[in-house]
Amino acid sequence: MHTIAFLTQKGGAGKTTLAASLAVAAAGAGEKVIALDLDSQGSLARWAERRKAANAANAVVVEPFEAERLSRLAAILEGLAGVGFTLAVFDTAGADSAAVRLVTESSDLCLLPARPTRLDVDATAATFRAVFLAKRKAAFVLNQCPSTYRSSRASEAAGDLSRLGVLAEPMLSARIDFQDAIAAGLGVTEYARGGKAAQEVEALWRWIRAQLEGSKGQTAADHRPGRQAAA
Repeated sequence: MHTIAFLTQKGGAGKTTLAASLAVAAAGAGEKVIALDLDSQGSLARWAERRKAANAANAVVVEPFEAERLSRLAAILEGLAGVGFTLAVFDTAGADSAAVRLVTESSDLCLLPARPTRLDVDATAATFRAVFLAKRKAAFVLNQCPSTYRSSRASEAAGDLSRLGVLAEPMLSARIDFQDAIAAGLGVTEYARGGKAAQEVEALWRWIRAQLEGSKGQTAADHRPGRQAAA
């Protein structure tokens, strides 16, 4: 079973919205998915409640994950794999904490969402340093980019993040389908199957799957530009 963690120290980057839609896209591609909500706000768990009435096309199990269970995280993940889950998606709290660090250390891939703003890039860089120290594989996800014109701000943010580490593909645009989907208890690939937001999330899942199927020995350190140039 593969594990993905969405991490950010700053709110508003779209972490829960991305976690929900990515979990649905993965399920639509054939994965057996469980999403674990570690955020005390419980946004992902509330999305799951709405999902029960939404007649959703894809099966995604969502569970709150209380801090008291973190000491048994490795055994819990082993048990989930044993009953057939192929992907676990963690939605973490928007702060650096012991709980987030434990999840980071248990994840195959850490995804760090950021909007194309200086504040987001700076905050995400701090999160990346924590992942780097934990020696985990990581990628930035540039989210909520302007969708109607070519944005120099998005290009500059992409450049800044790429100099730090790996930038996931594609960059995601700020599209209303994301917000409408989560309000309806759906993933964006269920809510507007042929829409541009759905296409972006499906492309992101294909990129993530390729990373998960790649070298399990790679870490955030291996993806820093200096390391790549020296390889």
